[in-house]
Amino acid sequence: MTSAQQDPATPGTQDAPASRAQDAPAAPPASSKEAEAIRTAYGFEGARIHLGAMLDGDEPDPSVPVNLAVSMLNRHGLIAGATGTGKTRTLQVIAEQAAHAGAAVFVADMKGDLSGIAVPGPASEKLTARAAARGQEWISRAAPVEFYSLGGQGQGVPIRTTVSDFGPVLLSKVLDLNETQESSLGLIFHYADQGGLALLDLKDLRALIQFLTSEEGKLELKGIGGISTATAGVILRKLTAFEASGADVFFGEPAFDVQELLRSTPEGTGIISCLELPGVATRPELFSTFMMWMLAELYQELPEVSDAEVPKLVFFFDEAHLLFKNASASFLDQVVQTVRLIRSKGVGVFFITQTPKDIPGDVLAQLGNRVQHALRAFTPDDAKALKATASTFPTSEHDLEKVIPGLGTGEAIVTVMSEDGAPTPVAITAVRAPESAMVPAGEQVIEQAVAASPLQQKYGTPVDRESAFEILAERAEAEAEAAAEEGAEPAPTSTRTKGAAAPARKRSSGAKDEGVLANPAVKSFLRSAGTVLGREITRSLFGTRRRRR
Repeated sequence: MTSAQQDPATPGTQDAPASRAQDAPAAPPASSKEAEAIRTAYGFEGARIHLGAMLDGDEPDPSVPVNLAVSMLNRHGLIAGATGTGKTRTLQVIAEQAAHAGAAVFVADMKGDLSGIAVPGPASEKLTARAAARGQEWISRAAPVEFYSLGGQGQGVPIRTTVSDFGPVLLSKVLDLNETQESSLGLIFHYADQGGLALLDLKDLRALIQFLTSEEGKLELKGIGGISTATAGVILRKLTAFEASGADVFFGEPAFDVQELLRSTPEGTGIISCLELPGVATRPELFSTFMMWMLAELYQELPEVSDAEVPKLVFFFDEAHLLFKNASASFLDQVVQTVRLIRSKGVGVFFITQTPKDIPGDVLAQLGNRVQHALRAFTPDDAKALKATASTFPTSEHDLEKVIPGLGTGEAIVTVMSEDGAPTPVAITAVRAPESAMVPAGEQVIEQAVAASPLQQKYGTPVDRESAFEILAERAEAEAEAAAEEGAEPAPTSTRTKGAAAPARKRSSGAKDEGVLANPAVKSFLRSAGTVLGREITRSLFGTRRRRR
């Protein structure tokens, strides 16, 4: 029997007792009627993830397990609570059990303390006793883990994507562009698609913007609109600052195939994809936006599926408030649409943040599974957030505005989606312990895992093939050579074929076709156009592009 099917639990810290807020009231003793109601509501028939045991006053009642149905993981969820209350351990508890149940898992290790999921947890008498008090038959075991890094910054298999595949909407979010600038960037991407110009890295995008704001480039855009020099200047400046922050390594090839996130072991255990981020945490908006790109790619790549006993992937979005910080209305609309639609692809998304108010209401409405750790009400704003949080839970006989601040570390109030799609009654829960280590795995463990990974051979070495930067440079060089041979300036763009990668004009009216095809600019154009036209260019969620595999 897997841990996802057991009825086991324990708090979020390993050896220290769960700390309760000083002088905070304990949860009231549970009546036998309430205990029976919780036992019935959370006693799902299918595979289940054991979250912990119901708290009866100060002590957990191991006879009343609090579970989460594996089949309901694609109904999405929220893990919330103040810093230090046990959110990360709850994430670990759900992630490792989901993997052992057969679902692939993706987690972003923002603070560097999730890598221990790859290492068996150390046993102790105290831990075993605490687990037993929560109905958990604790065993020490690790989950299969693949470590990733963004663009090779830090430890892990590099995840890269091309600028074209990332798309204008997400890039506008990362660059903090206003609506006018975002619209102009969308026009630039459209022009690149139509002209067969591959935007692989940031130097490609910069070269294209510079071209389109030149006299020649302005004529090219006349038929589909245009971008002002001032707007282009702002985009270029922000692009330069973006590169200077080290973000240029995130864009390029080989582009990561998100299907890699859906792998499992030969025994059927889902592989946990752990994105290591602590070394690049100075750009949190970029990381959260990259994760949204992954979701958009998954939506485009995966077929529609009916509700399954085990989801294909469970995606944990840590520090989720960063995703919505300074987000435009169009971006928020796309997030809502992604969360709403991706459930039909067999993907569940869990947001991890401090309070539900960090999540826009339309997104929050999609999150059926809730685990709320303690919140502290030290200020009027805190009190308002606490009241709002309590109001998001089903009606309960408990006064949640009093219960939530009184929760200790590793304790939470829980409501989840039952197998018939209805929310369960609120359960005040002592959360079980992870079976893997609750401390970082260590650099050596990660290095060994990465070195042994077949994905490191596939994605470890960056590739810089010919793209917009080289094409535009070759075109300019070819036109300069042609003009020098003719002793005249190149003809205005309006007299030539439209498109940034339009071939250089013939040397003379009598020049043979072979001479044109021998022109390096023409060769470059044909190569790029063939590459782009050979791939499906569709932009949907977030303007990302689906590659034909």
